[in-house]
Amino acid sequence: MLRGLSWRNFDFWLLGAIVLATAFGVAMIRSAVAGNEVLIPLIERQFYFALLGLVVIFFVASIDYRYWLALYRPMYLVMTVLLFFLFLSAQAIFGAARWFQVGVLYIQPTELAKIVVILILARYFENTRNQARDSRWIFNGFLWAFGLVIWILLQPNLSNVIVIMVIFAAMLWISGLQIKQMLIFGLLGVVLVVVAFPFLQDYQQERVLTFLFPDPNASYGATYNVQQALIAIGSGGLFGKGYGHGTQTQLRFLKVRHTDFIFSAISEEFGIIGGILVIAIIAFVVWRCLRAAQKARDVAGSMIAYGVAVLIFFQGAINIGVNLNIVPVSGLPLPFLSYGGSGLTSLMLGIGLVESVAMRHKQLEF
Repeated sequence: MLRGLSWRNFDFWLLGAIVLATAFGVAMIRSAVAGNEVLIPLIERQFYFALLGLVVIFFVASIDYRYWLALYRPMYLVMTVLLFFLFLSAQAIFGAARWFQVGVLYIQPTELAKIVVILILARYFENTRNQARDSRWIFNGFLWAFGLVIWILLQPNLSNVIVIMVIFAAMLWISGLQIKQMLIFGLLGVVLVVVAFPFLQDYQQERVLTFLFPDPNASYGATYNVQQALIAIGSGGLFGKGYGHGTQTQLRFLKVRHTDFIFSAISEEFGIIGGILVIAIIAFVVWRCLRAAQKARDVAGSMIAYGVAVLIFFQGAINIGVNLNIVPVSGLPLPFLSYGGSGLTSLMLGIGLVESVAMRHKQLEF
C-alpha cells in the first residue's frame, strides 16, 4: 500500500484549508458555549476529534482508494447492521433516533453512511461505465443507495436522506444522465414531495410550514431560532462585534449556536466579511475536490472526489441557507465548523479519500 507512494502529489492546499476551517470552528464553538458549564466540555471534544480527523486524512490518503472499493461488501453490510440497530434501539433526540450513546459521546452512523454511499456508488459507476444510460442503469444504482437510505428514513432523518439522494443524482448526472431523464426525475421528485408531506413527522411538517408561513410573534421553535439568527447576522454589520462579544450569541438568544446556527454566530462576531470568508473557504475546499476529480486516473476515483465535493457543497449551502432563512430548518451542520465529532470525522475521512485520489492521479507526459 505504501510502496512507491509519493507524497509530492498530496494536496497540501486542500489540507491547509481544512485545518484553517476546523481550527476556526473550534474557536467559534469556544465563543458560542462560553459561560455554559454544561457545554464547555464540547470544546475539548471537538479539538480531539479534529486531531483524530487529521490522522484519518493521512492514514486514508496513504492507502490506494481502490482497496477501499474492494471492501464494498463488508462496508455495506456493517453499515446496514449499524443503521438497523440504530433504528431499533438508539436514543431519540429532536424527534428522531440518530445517535448511539457511548459513554459521554454520541456516535452518529448516518454521517459515516454518506461516505460509504459515495464509495459504493463510485464502484457502481466504474463497473457500468460502458453500460447504456437507460432506466435499468439508473434503477440499479438507486437500489445500492436505497439499501442504506431506507434505514435512515425510518429513524426518521429526512435531511440526510435528501443529502444522499442529491449525491446520487449528482453522480448520475456527471456519469451521463440525459436531460430528458433529469426532467422526468425532477417532476417525479415534486410529485413525491407533495404526496409524502402528510406522512412526515409533526416536527418535519412544522419546519416547512413555519418557513412558508412564519409567525413573527413566536417565542420558541423554528421561527424563533431563525429570527434570532437573522438578528445576529444583521447586528454584526460589516466587520462584526468582535470575538466573544456577540450579544445574541453570548446572551444565548441564539439557540444551538454551536451547531446549526454557528454561521450566524460567526457573522455576528466577524460581520459580513467573516461570513464571506467562511463561504470562500468552503468553496475552496469544494474546488480542490473537483480538481482531484478532474485529474483522477479512473472513473471510480473521479466519482469519489466528485461525491465528496457535492456532499460538502450541499451541506454547506443548506446550513447557510437556513441561517439566512431561504430554506426550511434542516439540522444539517456547517462542514468542518459546526460541533459534531461524527460529522467532522466522517468529512475528514472523505477528504482522506480525495487526497488518495489526488496522490494517484493519471500521469502526465512531459
